[in-house]
Amino acid sequence: MTKKVSDNTVRWGILGVGDVCEVKSAPAMQIIENSELVAVMRRNGAKAKDYAQRHRVSKWYDNADQLINDPEVNAIYIATPPNAHEELTIKAAKAGKPVYVEKPMARSLAECKQMVAICEESNVPLYVAYYRRSLPNFLKLKSLVESGIIGDVQLIKIELYKTIDSNDSIIRAESMSDNWRVDPEISGGGYFFDLASHQLDYLDYAFGPIQSAHGYAGNQAKLYGAADIITGSFTFENGIQGVGSWCFTVDDTAQKDELTIIGTKGKLTIPFYGAAEIRLERSDSRNEIFKFDLPKHIQEPLITTIVGDILGKETCPSTGVSAARTNWVMEEMTKNYYTLK
Repeated sequence: MTKKVSDNTVRWGILGVGDVCEVKSAPAMQIIENSELVAVMRRNGAKAKDYAQRHRVSKWYDNADQLINDPEVNAIYIATPPNAHEELTIKAAKAGKPVYVEKPMARSLAECKQMVAICEESNVPLYVAYYRRSLPNFLKLKSLVESGIIGDVQLIKIELYKTIDSNDSIIRAESMSDNWRVDPEISGGGYFFDLASHQLDYLDYAFGPIQSAHGYAGNQAKLYGAADIITGSFTFENGIQGVGSWCFTVDDTAQKDELTIIGTKGKLTIPFYGAAEIRLERSDSRNEIFKFDLPKHIQEPLITTIVGDILGKETCPSTGVSAARTNWVMEEMTKNYYTLK
């Protein structure tokens, strides 16, 4: 492997230091070996300064170009909403700095392709924050499937149903007017792009690329412009088939978060946003529940692989190339709605 920075320390600069950087991601950059967080940026300078002071970061900016061109910064983390991902990735890549971008990778497959192309042209790596590829519960799920404990996989089923006022999410009816996640011009495609992207990307990691996908998206509640209900089907290159349904306006009694993997000898079930556990049910009645402790900073395992990859010590499992495939699947499932819109 080839090192992608000039020394043995990855010195991060963050563009868009908002909520995701409070616990999930940025603090991990300060505790991982050979990793430092040296600068943060937000358009609101007061908020950038506040973050820097609270998290003991030495520099803060209110201008993206200044952070990108800071000579002390040698890697860029883009934690803005998706509408800025392409522009900022291009700037960071042209500055010769590795790029780590929040999910979904971009608003569209076209933007993803441009991001991949500019990073390849600039000879810098591009990583995407699909951190379930490195979490212990999802690594265990993948290993259980590969062990053959449920036989040959036949069908994969995703079910994600949330109320408008889910306590475990940011879905709040009263805040829709200023909620960028439900504005397709900013997010690309509502809560489906925000939440289902994690699910579909993990399936790409565990079962290989999806070769065909179809779906139907609609807007039942009329609370915002993005689709609020999506149903879809997909087939992997290896022949495994899958189905999924997502609805973000259900009644309390219908809430559900479950991925089910059905095999010839049993099934595996795991929530994506709930308890860190896996349920194994087998035809021979040897059932089991696996429970896991997750890291405080949930992106730490993935960021550790990114630092290792940049330093030429290991390979990160989540790249721009793999993440672009997830955008393609989401577009295929929702193109009836967004094409018509």
